[in-house]
Amino acid sequence: MAREAAEEAAGEAVEDAAGGARSAVHQVEEIAAAWQRERPGTPVSSIGIVTPIWRLAKLLGDDRRRVLQRAGVDVATLDLLSVLRRGGPPYTLTTRELSRRSLLTAGAISQRVARAERDGLVTRRPGEGRPRTVLVELTPAGHDLVESTVDQVLGREAELMGALTVEQQEQLTGLLRILLQDVQRRLGDDRISQVGED
Repeated sequence: MAREAAEEAAGEAVEDAAGGARSAVHQVEEIAAAWQRERPGTPVSSIGIVTPIWRLAKLLGDDRRRVLQRAGVDVATLDLLSVLRRGGPPYTLTTRELSRRSLLTAGAISQRVARAERDGLVTRRPGEGRPRTVLVELTPAGHDLVESTVDQVLGREAELMGALTVEQQEQLTGLLRILLQDVQRRLGDDRISQVGED
């Protein structure tokens, strides 16, 4: 009996999840149809793209923050440490290069570096022969934190992409790249930030 009850509950959970997904898709279609009905001629083709992107960004962002909270690190700090780690040995970059690779302002990078330095994850020092240059280096503690966290984050996000085949993921990656580059060009803004941030 207990096994049958568990299987029934699991089946209901799957149906609820599937129903939720269907209702979300249906809602997007309803929004587009309503605008077409109330304001014939209003362009609605973007609704089926922009609305799911916003919802996915919120869902994925919230999930990543939960994963990182369990790992004891915030999104901004992991972004900083990851840029240094991806740079390869000696895991040292100038603040200017960090800003360029992160697509963030110098002020934002300075704040991230200061916070990570307080936590013992990076160190700062003047560049040799270039007094206005600041070098940021990943500490052993920072390196260990990236190594212990990156697989958790990327593994979780790969799991969440599981509904798509490898071919579909590659196709979607290409389409999103085209869309992102064109929107950035049209808006004159190539910064990358979290959803809702300035």
